[in-house]
Formats: sequence, C-alpha cells, structure tokens
Amino acid sequence: MTLDDIETSIRGILEGLAAGLPTLATDIEVQSLVASVTGKKGELTALIRGLKELPPELRPEAGALLNRAKDRVASMAGARLEELRRAAIERSVKEDLVDVTLPGIPANTGKLHPLRSTLDEIVDIFTCFGFDIAEGPEIETDWHNFEALGFPPDHPARQMQATFFIRSEAKLVLRTHTSPVQIRRFLASPPPIKIIAPGVVYRHDDDPSHSPMFMQVEGLLVDDHTTFADLKGTLELFLQEMFGRNVPIRFRPSFFPFTEPSGEVDIACPACGREGRKACPVCHGSGWTEILGCGQVDPVVFQNVGLDPEEVQGYAFGLGIDRIAMFKYGIDSIQHFYRNDPRFISQF
Repeated sequence: MTLDDIETSIRGILEGLAAGLPTLATDIEVQSLVASVTGKKGELTALIRGLKELPPELRPEAGALLNRAKDRVASMAGARLEELRRAAIERSVKEDLVDVTLPGIPANTGKLHPLRSTLDEIVDIFTCFGFDIAEGPEIETDWHNFEALGFPPDHPARQMQATFFIRSEAKLVLRTHTSPVQIRRFLASPPPIKIIAPGVVYRHDDDPSHSPMFMQVEGLLVDDHTTFADLKGTLELFLQEMFGRNVPIRFRPSFFPFTEPSGEVDIACPACGREGRKACPVCHGSGWTEILGCGQVDPVVFQNVGLDPEEVQGYAFGLGIDRIAMFKYGIDSIQHFYRNDPRFISQF
C-alpha cells in the first residue's frame, strides 16, 4: 500500500458516503452506514490498520489523512441526521401532531447536594493550605480501624451497638471513621505526610443529630517538628474561612485513643448566636457547640506502623461534614440529607 492508494481509497469511501446518505430515511440507517465506514470492520478502519505496511516516514502524513477523513464522515453523518430531525418536525406540524403555539416546558436544572457543596468548600480550604487528598476503603479490617489507632479490645466502639460488622470471624467492619486512611498512608509512604481524607463512615446511630451513614474529613500532618501550636493555628484559620473571620472559637481538653494530648474545638452556637438560651436545640443553653476533635498523634500509633516517635511527630483532626452543613445552612435534622427529597435539595 502506498500513500496514493490511501488517498484514492479515502476519495472512494467519501464519494460513496455522499451518494448513500441522501437516500437514507432513518437514524438507524445512517448509523449503520457510518458503522460500515468507521466501525471495527469498516473500510476506513481497515485503512488505519494498514498503516503499518507504509514506510515509517510516510505514516504521519497518512495518519493525518485518515483522521481528516474520519472527521469528514462524522460531519456528513451529522448533517444528514439533522436533516432527518428537521423533516420529522415539519411532518409533525403538518399533521397537527405538535401544537407549536403551546408554551415550552422548562427543564429543571439540578443542584449540588448541600453535603457535596460543603465537602467541596472544605476540600478547597485545606488544599489551599497545602494538604493532599487521600482515600481508603469503606470496608476495613479491625486492625486498620481500631487496633492500629490505639483502640483496646474492650473499647466501646468495638461493640455491636456502635459498629457494623461485615464478617466477625474475618474481623471486617464498615469503617467508623476515616482515620484508617492515615494508617494506610503511613504504611504506603514515609513522612512527611500532609493529607485530608474525606469519605463516608458508618455507626449504629439514628436520631435527629445522628445517622447510620454520614460523612467525615480526617486531617493528618506528620514531620519531624510539628507542634500543637501548628494544629491550633491551622484549625482556627479553617474555621474562620468556613464560618467567618469573627466566629468565636475555643479549644478544650478531651480524650481520643489515637491522639495525646487531645482536644475538642467549639464555635459559638450558630442557632442562638452564643446567647445561651436554655431552649436552644443546638447548644442547650451553653452558647457553644462542638465542631471537631483533634490532637497530637499518639506515639503508640507511630509504633504500630513501624515509625519511631522520637523521630517524627504530628497532629490529626476529624470533623463531620454533615454537622458543618447543618450549622452552615440552619438544618435541624441530619436525616434530611439522606431522604433524597428534591424539595429539600432545591432550597440550596
């Protein structure tokens, strides 16, 4: 095969297509004819496969010719399909099948789910801080979900009342938090590590403020010099970006199995504006509401993944996307997020 042979073949294919398309009366006939040219067994496809028979220096030019021919085939077929569509509309009008005087039916445009828009905003903030995004499986081993993170065998989180077990004999669970992602990252690559891990988690809870399925973001930064002051500064800046520069914030001591020291972060109650009304359904009169948990990574966690706690240190934090979305949009029940009611989603 030579370059002239290819040009002659292309010319013949296009001439045949130009002669055949006007005679076709349906979309299926047009698509069938196009498939005979550009399909797996089409004439143009056969020419493309034959490029290997050409000398290497001629292949680029031949390939360009064939690509232009494919574009020409698509253009010719598209033009014929448009002609058929217009003809069908004209027939419908003439036969009174379509009343062209009726007003059109507007299409409903979709909207982002409030959880998705909240997650996107959280991710945008932390990626601006230099964090990478990491993901992990939703079905986890007991070791990744509990043991490696410092949960002892008798910890309440391991009980059936809190955890969904997939196969107890294989020690597989639906992850109760996205913290196992940090274990997997530790095992996959050595520090320095700077990640957030957003995703769905599962716990046996079901009331206006809890759901069996909800979304969470885990954060982790590990190197050889990170301090609690770095953690505090990062979280304060995040909350100011999320809720406004003037949002009151407080840190208070707490306990988590995988951080030491640990803390919880509160913001001024978004429902009563820190007035502390006793009837407030969010803060119940305290004027504050918990927004996330955090702390320095416990040395035990480093040891469980083969790292020396004398050489590395870091911080971790976890926040509920559903909880932040409820505060941000004034939603009174987490269950609204999972009822798939378009009337609810259309408000955002």
